[in-house]
Amino acid sequence: MANTPSAKKAARKIARRTAINRDRRSRVRTFLRKVEEAILSGDKAAAQAAFKLAEPELARAASKGVMHRNTVSRKISRLSSRVKAVGAA
Repeated sequence: MANTPSAKKAARKIARRTAINRDRRSRVRTFLRKVEEAILSGDKAAAQAAFKLAEPELARAASKGVMHRNTVSRKISRLSSRVKAVGAA
């Protein structure tokens, strides 16, 4: 348990930041799930629309430090190629 006033304040700040990051991560996962569902349904237009909304959310997560920028870049790249392949498959 935190004993000094500065340690107590740090614990409060960490708790606040953790809650914000958890909400952001949850938001990103929701957008990713919508893209996945659209891809599995085989609807290319819906998949492209969902991907168009998910891409900035992923970028925002990277800029806020919730996810690593390389992870976000990899996810966007892989999702993009899967969305493109929906019509051909």
